[in-house]
Amino acid sequence: MGTLTSCSFSTVNLKLCSDLGKDFRDRTQLKKWKKQSSLCFLCKGGISKRAVFNFSKIRCFSANNNNNNNNNHDSEKDVVDNGSDSENGDKFSNVKAASSEEKEERISNEFGSDKAQASVSSRPPTISPVGPAYNNFQVDSFKLMELLGPEKVDPADVKLIKDKLFGYSTFWVTKEESFGDLGEGILFLGNLRGNREDVFAKLLSRLAEATGDKYNLFMVEEPNSEAPDPRGGPRVSFGLLRKEVSEPGPTTLWQYVIALLLFLLTTGSSVELGIASQINRLPPEVVKYFTDPNAVEPPDMELLLPFVDSALPLAYGVLGILLFHEVGHILVAVPKKVKLSIPFCIPNITLGSFGAITQFKSIIPDRSTKVDISLAGPFAGAALSFSMFAVGLLLSSNPAAAGDLVQVPSMLFQGSLLLGLISRAILGYAALHASTVSIHPLVIAGWCGLTTTAFNLLPVGCLDGGRAIQGAFGKGALIGFGLTTYTLLGLGVLGGPLSLPWGIYVLICQRAPEKPCLNDVTEVGTWRKAAVVTAIFLVALTLLPVWDELAEELGIGLVSTF
Repeated sequence: MGTLTSCSFSTVNLKLCSDLGKDFRDRTQLKKWKKQSSLCFLCKGGISKRAVFNFSKIRCFSANNNNNNNNNHDSEKDVVDNGSDSENGDKFSNVKAASSEEKEERISNEFGSDKAQASVSSRPPTISPVGPAYNNFQVDSFKLMELLGPEKVDPADVKLIKDKLFGYSTFWVTKEESFGDLGEGILFLGNLRGNREDVFAKLLSRLAEATGDKYNLFMVEEPNSEAPDPRGGPRVSFGLLRKEVSEPGPTTLWQYVIALLLFLLTTGSSVELGIASQINRLPPEVVKYFTDPNAVEPPDMELLLPFVDSALPLAYGVLGILLFHEVGHILVAVPKKVKLSIPFCIPNITLGSFGAITQFKSIIPDRSTKVDISLAGPFAGAALSFSMFAVGLLLSSNPAAAGDLVQVPSMLFQGSLLLGLISRAILGYAALHASTVSIHPLVIAGWCGLTTTAFNLLPVGCLDGGRAIQGAFGKGALIGFGLTTYTLLGLGVLGGPLSLPWGIYVLICQRAPEKPCLNDVTEVGTWRKAAVVTAIFLVALTLLPVWDELAEELGIGLVSTF
């Protein structure tokens, strides 16, 4: 029993046990309390309050913060004594015995009041922040989290792997830490004893021999490393995860259904873009029906067939660029034995499509592979988009294609500094320095495709640009580029009016960075880094809008002055 200073008020529990039975009156007796000076004041109050009711047992469970076992506490400070009646009479001589009928009535009243209070009480039971009840609650919570969380590494396998894989010739383990998003793996820290690529190859071979196809071993940079590796480069550590935990799951039936619905929506948004571009070709009868309030009879729907046919080529162009983008990913991923998920197309009424979300369905072996796959899709889509854009500009200045041209406001060319300069160079100052410009639909398809590709190459999250930056320069560089990109999108510096919807889309669907590769330490070559930097530079020029003063000076669009 703890003293008053070590006794917790919130953990005092007076357990009142009554021996109610046939011979209750014969067995009712007063109990003697030993060492009353060591009891807390609440327990002492319980003695004086309950002694007159002749309860058989009164026990104090005052918790001691320095003692984790309350059983020892009860055994050392026993407050119940089943002594003789004479001792009880000596201790409590001032307590007068009542008649049997009065005792029964008083006990029944006491129990009845307790039950009534318990039945009408709406206050839920509380768990003290200390004591065995709270500790048991914590243990049960942790067990529940372990059951719901991913399966962890078997401790017996950890010992086996340390004995079979690591040693003086490969990697000398000095410390172990948790690894993974939820601590489901083991991270081995220590000292590298050879070339990192050669050591990693040996460890993978030994891991396959020791455990088979049960675990994946990752070579990552040592977290919170204070100094680089003496052999050059960052210090490395090795993370161990179960295969079923580290590898992405297969594509489910619901994902196929969602992908199909998104593709249908993207097809509809692409057709809508084509219809919007051909709005000046809408038949006069249709225009009159929708604008004249006196028009009652609807026009013949066959009049709309030529209008819809003229809008389909632009829709085909937008969908073709999207398909070409995904094919580029697949053509590079298949030889490197990297599995990809089905693409989830993202519809958009302004550009026809925001691209597609394509997930990795297997672990990427190294950072070079990540860069190659990430850049392959945007480069393929950009090549087709720029071809359409350039051919469309050439056809726009060709008199033979005058019947296919559509009218667009010249201010649309101020949406991109790079594309506006190219259009100015091909079409000329006079063509762009007007209120409207006659262009071929291929220009619109190429413009939308290049803009979508540039958005997907932004160095943020799990976009193609974010994966490329992470593979080329590491996760730290991705964090810096990502913060800068979010700031520019929030201020509207990049993307113009599309910056807000694109930023919301990224935050909801693509903000998380890609998971590490198996070999997440070996850096990529110089030419891959140069390709990534060049791509980011072109993205900035494509998404950077032209402000009015610069547009007037460059002759891009007709700036209206009021």
